[in-house]
Amino acid sequence: MIEKISKLRDTAIGRIKEAVSSTEVEELRVKLLGKKGELTEMLKDLKNMDIEERKQFGQEANALKNELTEIIEGKFKELSANDVKKSLSSGSNFDISLPGTNFKLGSLHPVTIVQKEIERIFTGMGFNIVDGPEAEEEFFNFEALNIPKHHPARDMQDTYWLENGSLLRTHTSPCQVRAMQKYGAPLKVIAPGRCFRNESTDASHENTFFQLEGMMIDKNVSIANLIYVMKLLLSEVFQRDVKIRLRPGFFPFVEPGFELDLNCMICGGKGCPTCKHSGWIELLPCGMVHPNVLRYGGIDPEEYTGFAFGLGLTRLAMMKYGISDIRVLNSGDLRAMEQFSVR
Repeated sequence: MIEKISKLRDTAIGRIKEAVSSTEVEELRVKLLGKKGELTEMLKDLKNMDIEERKQFGQEANALKNELTEIIEGKFKELSANDVKKSLSSGSNFDISLPGTNFKLGSLHPVTIVQKEIERIFTGMGFNIVDGPEAEEEFFNFEALNIPKHHPARDMQDTYWLENGSLLRTHTSPCQVRAMQKYGAPLKVIAPGRCFRNESTDASHENTFFQLEGMMIDKNVSIANLIYVMKLLLSEVFQRDVKIRLRPGFFPFVEPGFELDLNCMICGGKGCPTCKHSGWIELLPCGMVHPNVLRYGGIDPEEYTGFAFGLGLTRLAMMKYGISDIRVLNSGDLRAMEQFSVR
């Protein structure tokens, strides 16, 4: 058997050196070292040898395999270099002095850029990022958020229902309930994601958009904590002073509830289609978590309080980058998207 190894070695090396193309070398590699190659077939005889002969033959076979692999790789490099030389000396029209092909780099979507930035801000304040299904259960999307069946608040979230009884989530607030049930209190989480509502589109409304919901639950949490966190968030996002207003608002899952509006940064507060000529953009509904929502989450409202907020990532991206029409963000128009550099 050792003689067979030696004979195969001499024959194989000679055939590899005589190869004139990469295709021929590859065929030799398969014929010699492939699953049904000559060396592989020899190794099948190991089971019929005694221990000493098997040991010696195995060592010789492995050494040959490594040697042939190295020679084959060297031959591939040699033939590749020769192909380049032939191409350059063939008198073809290839001009190596010409500039290379200019490949355009991709870019992140502006909503993605804003989401990553906000995630960085909140994780720096000790918040965790949670996620949930886009095809949500009715319980988590409505009932666990203090919106029972036939409640008029459901009319505000005209909904896409699925045949199995689930629905496309209208906000990412269901993630908050899931987080309460899973982690309990104290709790600090944000839930970014895509949402869906069956509504007419205009410069500031879309049927598919992105939100980021947040929640903080602990002992003695107050509205003062909410205002501080919101001011810190907006100052970090815009890197400048922004004009905001806080006004009462009704949301079934918070009590009391507020609307945080941002002075329109498209028109500077003068009025435009984006802000419906009011000078303000409804940006951030917020408030203190309703006791019923805490109960659905398995948390005792007598012991813990908390605040919650919902931030429109899509609208925030519009304000940050001066995009006047929300429909641009879902249009797939590369002319609009390619201005955002990769980060």
